[in-house]
Amino acid sequence: MSVFSFKKTPSKEEIGLELKSAIHLMREGKYDQSLIKCRHILRYAIFLNDYDLIASTYNTIGGNFDLFSNPEKSFFYYNKGLMYANKTKDSKLKNLLHNNLGNIYCFDKKEYKKGINHYKKSLEYSAIAKDSSQLLLTNLNIAWAFFDIKEFDQGYPYLQFVNKYHEKHGSDMTIVAINMLNAIYHADKRESSNAEYYFNKAIRLGKTSNEKFDLALTHQEYANYLKSIGNYKDAFENLLLYKTITDQINNEEKLNNARTEGLNLEIEEYKREVQKIEAQYKTQQEVLAQEKTMTRRKFFAIISIFLISIVLFYLYIQNSRLIQKNRLNGLRNKLQQNIINATLTGQEMERKKIAYFLHDNISALLSTAGIHLSIINSKSDQKNEELTKTITILNEVHEKVRDLSHELIPALLVRFGLFYAVEDVCEKNSNSKLQVEYESSIEKEKRFADEFEIKIFFIISELINNIIKHSNASIAKISIDLNQDQLQIKAFDNGKGFDTKQFNTAEGFGINQIKSRINGMNGKFIIDSKLDMGTIITIEVPIPSEN
Repeated sequence: MSVFSFKKTPSKEEIGLELKSAIHLMREGKYDQSLIKCRHILRYAIFLNDYDLIASTYNTIGGNFDLFSNPEKSFFYYNKGLMYANKTKDSKLKNLLHNNLGNIYCFDKKEYKKGINHYKKSLEYSAIAKDSSQLLLTNLNIAWAFFDIKEFDQGYPYLQFVNKYHEKHGSDMTIVAINMLNAIYHADKRESSNAEYYFNKAIRLGKTSNEKFDLALTHQEYANYLKSIGNYKDAFENLLLYKTITDQINNEEKLNNARTEGLNLEIEEYKREVQKIEAQYKTQQEVLAQEKTMTRRKFFAIISIFLISIVLFYLYIQNSRLIQKNRLNGLRNKLQQNIINATLTGQEMERKKIAYFLHDNISALLSTAGIHLSIINSKSDQKNEELTKTITILNEVHEKVRDLSHELIPALLVRFGLFYAVEDVCEKNSNSKLQVEYESSIEKEKRFADEFEIKIFFIISELINNIIKHSNASIAKISIDLNQDQLQIKAFDNGKGFDTKQFNTAEGFGINQIKSRINGMNGKFIIDSKLDMGTIITIEVPIPSEN
């Protein structure tokens, strides 16, 4: 009794037993009974959402249509089966479906490239499933397909595999085809003795087996070979045998078609019924999917709102902390800048005081003392050696004090102003390796407040020192111009440059301190530099009023 006679839904195991029964009916040639059983199996398999059972059922339906020579419908159902099989991990099932599709493409549609691709997929899944017999059969099919399109060298490795393992894993159902393919290969290679051997062996085995189709093909291929070597008599006899066996096969197919004539009338109705089952299942699945989607969306919406609230609260706290931190950093930076500016201003004031003191007091006193000693020495009748040495030492001290005074505050800066002093420092730092040029549209006699000129002079001096120490340049240029009430300074060099994003300022009176000084003067400081393309530094500072 069939499990489908019960009202309750059968289990997966019971449906599996019914599918085996349907396959058994198919092999007995009872296609109508097998297909009816498959339709019921498919309904329950879809209800259970079991992809393995669905794919296996479609494969059996396709097999039924294949066996009573309806390749279009078998092709349709094999593809349906493969679609579901690809959702499973059943390598053996995928192997069967790819092999069946390969047969349809090669032997019915004559689309050998597509067929061989399916066969190769079948080989992959046979190896995974460790199905030796199916692996052997698929290798045989690939060899046959290549031989059909006369690509014997590509097909022969697959035939060699079959020859090697057929005795261990093969079937008597394929022995005629194997010998026929070996005969065809040797015939193509003009190896007459081997070709004759395999053709005769295939014919002998075919006569004692039930493989009439393979026997008929063997006679046809043998006739073609005999014709190619000029043996027309035997070729004709083999063609007659091919026709006789083919007629027998066709008569059997006519009887089979007569038995299935009633079934053919119901094929379209059967297909519509299967599609209806799928449509009903699909509708149910869509409704369930929509309900699940709505539930999931509501859940995610609640969770999202909760998470967004937490994130917003966290961001608010972090933003408050960041604002406080920025304020503290701003105050700290401003305090640090004020300290640096105050330190530098103090240093410059001390420089100025010391320079003036050395020049106006110490230098003057030393000069006066030297003059007095020179007078005393000139009035004496005898030259006093010790007095002469003392005068020489005083003169040296006087020169060193004057030089020190000029280093602290250059004499040109004090006497003639900023532009003379900058031009002088550019000339002094020029040599055979580095030419420092000076350019200005401002008259040299133009003067600014002493404190402003001293700050600008030391900034420019530090820029030149940086070029000398770090740039490896051959040409540098300092330009000073007026832009309304702004003094614009540009320092250019053709040196190695640097990446401004990765640049770290050095400690001491370097770029960092120059920036701080410019910020303290309410000015702008811009660096434009690229590796191997030199550097341009632009400074703009407001000119203080003369008051």
